[in-house]
Amino acid sequence: MDQKTPSQTGREIELLSFKVNDQEYSLDIMSVREIRGWSKATPLPHSPPYMQGVINLRGSVLPIVDLSIRFGLAEREVSPRDVIIVVNVDEQTVGLLVDAVVDILSINTDAIDPPPEMGDNTTRFVDGLIIQNDRMIRLLSLKAAVPAKETNVA
Repeated sequence: MDQKTPSQTGREIELLSFKVNDQEYSLDIMSVREIRGWSKATPLPHSPPYMQGVINLRGSVLPIVDLSIRFGLAEREVSPRDVIIVVNVDEQTVGLLVDAVVDILSINTDAIDPPPEMGDNTTRFVDGLIIQNDRMIRLLSLKAAVPAKETNVA
């Protein structure tokens, strides 16, 4: 949500909100394919620290991104209560490891504030901020959070 175009102004969207290290984030529900419980991932060699590994999703290999590590937050033990949000982004399917799913929100795009300009990488993963009652909910930038597919093979 870098800038609102006239077609985006005043439009209702549905967001799935979730927790990562006691911080609340959300993403457009239209990019969510499914929500599933935690399955132990098989690590892959030379993968970045935020890549938990891969799991078998009905015969397909699904990479799992630990959002806590991806955001540079404190590492934590993965627990059976954690959740995987399966999303589609840029024609790839990826699982996002989060602490819990919180809610489905119906938000007017006018209620989404841009993140503050801070001159560094602090808002790289945030497209906007939503203030709802006493909650500050970050709108996740899926394109920034999910690593792009590598097109060249080493």
